[in-house]
Amino acid sequence: MTAPPLPAPDVTVRSFWGSHHVTGALAPTLAVADAERGTPWPQTLASQYARFFRDGDRTVYEGHVAARHARLTRATLAALHDPRPDRVDEVVDGILLLCEQSTWCWAAHDDTFERFGRVTPTVTEPYLDLGAGEVAAQLAWIDHLLGPALDDRAPGVRWRIRLEAQARVLRPFTERRDWWWLGVDHPIMNWSPWIQGNVLAANLALEEDPDRRRAVSALVAEGIAAYWASLPADGGVDEGYNYWWQGAARALEAQDLLGFAGLEPGAEALGRIRATLAFPHAMHLGGDWYVNVADGAARPLATWPWNVVYTWALRVGDDDAARHAASCRGRPGGLFDERSSLPRAVRMLSDAAWADAPAAAPPLVGHAFFPSTGLAVARSEAGSARGLAVSVKGGHNGENHNHVDVGSVIVALDGVPVVVDAGKPTYRAGTFGPDRYDLWVVRGDWHNVPRVRGVEQAPGEQYAARDFETSDGDVATGQGWRARLDLAGGYPVDGLERWWREVALDRDAEAVTVEDSWSFSDVGRARGRTPEGRTAWHWLLAGDVTLAHGRALARFAPDGVDPAYARALAIAWDPDAVEAELDVRDLDDPELTAVWGEHLTRLRLTARAETPSGTFRVTMRPTGSRPQEAE
Repeated sequence: MTAPPLPAPDVTVRSFWGSHHVTGALAPTLAVADAERGTPWPQTLASQYARFFRDGDRTVYEGHVAARHARLTRATLAALHDPRPDRVDEVVDGILLLCEQSTWCWAAHDDTFERFGRVTPTVTEPYLDLGAGEVAAQLAWIDHLLGPALDDRAPGVRWRIRLEAQARVLRPFTERRDWWWLGVDHPIMNWSPWIQGNVLAANLALEEDPDRRRAVSALVAEGIAAYWASLPADGGVDEGYNYWWQGAARALEAQDLLGFAGLEPGAEALGRIRATLAFPHAMHLGGDWYVNVADGAARPLATWPWNVVYTWALRVGDDDAARHAASCRGRPGGLFDERSSLPRAVRMLSDAAWADAPAAAPPLVGHAFFPSTGLAVARSEAGSARGLAVSVKGGHNGENHNHVDVGSVIVALDGVPVVVDAGKPTYRAGTFGPDRYDLWVVRGDWHNVPRVRGVEQAPGEQYAARDFETSDGDVATGQGWRARLDLAGGYPVDGLERWWREVALDRDAEAVTVEDSWSFSDVGRARGRTPEGRTAWHWLLAGDVTLAHGRALARFAPDGVDPAYARALAIAWDPDAVEAELDVRDLDDPELTAVWGEHLTRLRLTARAETPSGTFRVTMRPTGSRPQEAE
């Protein structure tokens, strides 16, 4: 018997696809698939594609691509559950639509305009990007899962899949080895494992030449090993929790496929895997809220494949990571979520260990520090979301998916962030390029960092934190958790020697204090220069905010938190030292409103006087009703 090319049961295994477990999990998906069958498919039009080059919009075209993927995923799962002719025909229609699509690459990534001045795809020069990899992987998994049914109902469709995958993905991967995402003249980042994992799936399922199949698998194994080697030894990810799932988790999935093909990770890779598995639960604030940095949402918009974390945590012996993953299993979509792509959905659905995982509570670690990326987190009580949690961001301002945020602080109350990072905007043409820092959401003025003498914190790797240290204190003596770092390197300000920021969590008093201390040399005065403007401290707040003398009150009760139980966060300061104002930022970006609602509010504290040295402190503590942890 020939071994299956991919690790999931195909349509002939009726004991699985007709089981009570699968039938129950698929019920909502089957209802949607049956309702949409026979209706027009989402269309990807040239005018939609060209918009990226004309007006910067990429969401319309990519939205239609995503809708096409999602419908094909639902159709495939419906046919797996019951491979009757009308369901298989729906899958064949979706396959041929993808095969006849001019390009699998997203317009935002295609080099057709740069190389040829074209706003339509150059079909003779396919560009291998995230989008192309996603199509190839989806078709590869469909070929594996429904192969016999496709042969019976639509002879020739599997030949077409192989033809297109070879031309658009497999040959470009082997014949062109200067792809920037391989680390050629560019640091390795999340594109590398994401694309290579999808290439590997296409290779295992669709490459018929055994020598070429082995060669491509070996290339991917080298690429995934290079990705693991690029991660810091402490497991930190500068792109944050959200992109961990599109980087490290993609590498774990690729490693699973490599293992299925007989290629296991080396000792160094296992060490990196063990370290980075701790990153997601270290970022957990409570409920479905996480510390977010860079282009990351504080609350995920779809279910992540926690089964990947769970199985790898069991393999490397990380009980906290396994518990955290298992705690997510009972959430909506925790067992199965077809929105996350067909390969992830099928692996989640067919993972026996995940299906049988016992209920668990998240570890909610008391404190964590990742020196490599300069990210520290602490909470009032280990094992509980109740009370305060705080994070401090160091690092530099040239990171992957960078925001200008050296020294930024996030404060959560009862598991829900109140002092926040706005997170990821909807991507457009200007999101990645010279105009990126025109976007308010990535700028220093809209993060929880000061504007120093009228100068905003600057983008660029050279603008970095210095001397970042943390201490968890001593419970016996009542000393709390502290983080201390120097922000002076984040500002192009003459004469700025030090700008110390110390963030303290007093667990007994249930308070967070942020104290800034600064010192300037005589350089500015020696050059006859005066400060360009006034110093201001910014605090970006979620929910409803009210301002009083020397005090602001912020109360955030998102979905899942009863407003009657949501405590408010009181922020206090010396009113003689600063003038206070509120700047309400109305939100019209759907990715931001999905997390924060209709607005965010910036508390702006402007110094009344500029001094060559000084100290300023804000104190944050809960007030109001009794606490309710985020569920």
